Amino acid sequence: MPASKPHATLDKWIWVLIYGGLFLLILGIATARRDAALGWSMALPGGGVALVGFMLIYVRSRYKD
Repeated sequence: MPASKPHATLDKWIWVLIYGGLFLLILGIATARRDAALGWSMALPGGGVALVGFMLIYVRSRYKD
C-alpha cells in the first residue's frame, strides 16, 4: 500500500532534516579547526536539526496507517 500524502511529506522532511543537520554538523566541526566560535555555532544547530529528524522517525512510527 502506498504511503498517504501526509506520511510521504513527513518522510521527506525527516530525511531532509537528518542529512542537512549532519552535513551542517560535519561542516561546523571542520570549520572549528580554523575558527572555533564559527565552527561550533554551525555544529551545534546542525546536531540539533539532525536530532529533530531522528525524533520525527519515532513520531512517524506511532502513526496509524
